[in-house]
Amino acid sequence: MSACNGLWISQCFFSTAFLKLEDKVKTSCAFLVLAFILAFVVGVSAQQAPLKLSHTTPLPELKDGDFDHLLADVAGNRLFATAEENSKVLVFDLKSYKVIHTIADLKAPHSLLYRADLKKLFVVDGDLGEVKIYETDTYKAVGTIKLREGADASSYDASTKSLYVVNGGKDAKLPNAYITVVDTDAGKAGPEIKIDSDDVEGMVFEKSGPRMFVNVRGNGTVEVFDRGSRALLATWPVTSVAKKPTAIVLDDASHRLFVGTRDPAKLIVLDTDSGKAVASYPAAAMVDDMAYDSQRKRIYFAGTEFLDVFQQIDADHYDRSGHIPTSFRAKTGVLVPELNKFYLAVPHHEKQIAELRVYDVLP
Repeated sequence: MSACNGLWISQCFFSTAFLKLEDKVKTSCAFLVLAFILAFVVGVSAQQAPLKLSHTTPLPELKDGDFDHLLADVAGNRLFATAEENSKVLVFDLKSYKVIHTIADLKAPHSLLYRADLKKLFVVDGDLGEVKIYETDTYKAVGTIKLREGADASSYDASTKSLYVVNGGKDAKLPNAYITVVDTDAGKAGPEIKIDSDDVEGMVFEKSGPRMFVNVRGNGTVEVFDRGSRALLATWPVTSVAKKPTAIVLDDASHRLFVGTRDPAKLIVLDTDSGKAVASYPAAAMVDDMAYDSQRKRIYFAGTEFLDVFQQIDADHYDRSGHIPTSFRAKTGVLVPELNKFYLAVPHHEKQIAELRVYDVLP
C-alpha cells in the first residue's frame, strides 16, 4: 500500500469516527434539552396546581339529573347540597363526607340559606314556588314562604337578614321575573323588584355600599340596583363580549365583578365603577357556579367537564392556572375558605354515578 493510500484511509476513518461522535453528541444534547423542557413544564405545573382531589363520596341512590347550589355550615360540621332533579337536599358530615340526612319533601330545590342563630335552613324550591323552612336539629319542616313558580337563585344580605330570591319568569310561564325580598326573621315575603326579562340568574351584593348586581340573562346584561330603594341604578350590557351571563361573583376590594357566560363560555371582568369590561377569557362550558377566593386572589369556575381556576395577576389581568377534568354537567360547587376545601357536585350520567368530590385548595 502506498503512503498516499494509507493516509487517505486514515483520514476516512477519523472523519467517519468524528461524524459518528458528532451525531451522538447532537442526539445527547437533544435528549438533554427535551428532558430539561419536560422537567421545567412538570415543575411549573406542579407549582401552579391550584386544587387536588382528596376524597370522593359515591351517591349510587341518585338517578340522572342536575345538582344545583351547595352551602356549608362549618360550625355545625355540615354541607347541604341540592340534588335538584332528584327532589332532595342531601346533608353531609364535613369530616366523614357521609350523607347523614336526606330532606325529601321537595320537588326542585335550587338554593339555600342556613341561619345558625335560628338553627333554620331555608330551601328555595322552583317547582313548588316557595321557600321551605326546616328546623335543623330534627330537619322538621316548620314553615313555608309562598312565591311564584320558577324560584331559583338567591342571595343573603346579612345586614338586614333578608334573602333575595329570583322567581317567576319563563319557568313560571310569565313575561317577567321578580326578585322578592324575604324577611328571614319573620319568615315572610316582602317587597319585590320586577325585572324587564323572563330569564334572571345570580346576584351578588357589595359590602362597601348598597348596590346589588344581577345577571339578567335574557337581556345579556348586568343590572345594578340599590338594595335600600330597590331602584335601578345602571344597566351594563355584556353582549359585545358574550351572551347568557349566568354566574356572578365580586371582588369588592378591587372593584371588579366577575361574570360567567355560556354563549360562548367566558369569564368576563367588569369594572364596578364604570361598568366596562376590562378583560375576558375562554372558560369551561355551561358554567353555573363561581367562587372568588379573596385570600389567594383566585376565581373557581365550575362548568361541564372542567373546573377552571383563574389566578388574579392584577385587577385587569388573570391567568388560567388550572383546567381540571371533572364530569358531565358537574357545574355546581362551593368554596369553603375556612377549611381550604372546594366541594363539587357530580350528577349521575351513563356509567358515571353521582358523587360529591372534595378538593384541597393548594397554596
